[in-house]
Amino acid sequence: MANPADALTIQFLEWVASGPRSYAEVMEAWRTSCPRLTIWEDAMLGGVVRYEGGDRKTIALTPEGRAVIEGRRGLADAAE
Repeated sequence: MANPADALTIQFLEWVASGPRSYAEVMEAWRTSCPRLTIWEDAMLGGVVRYEGGDRKTIALTPEGRAVIEGRRGLADAAE
């Protein structure tokens, strides 16, 4: 069985990709105290999101993060 956090990570990456997101907005929507749902922390450690700009107040996908989303979309298209 796939890790349920994987689906949340994809959802998080798609959410970040949908428009500019401030650090405060990301923390409001995705910070959790649950040790099993560390989506934000895992995304940062995995190199799929990054701080953008000199002020470190904007969060954006890395090229690796975009590849994850595109890979998932490609899998969904192949399944249809």
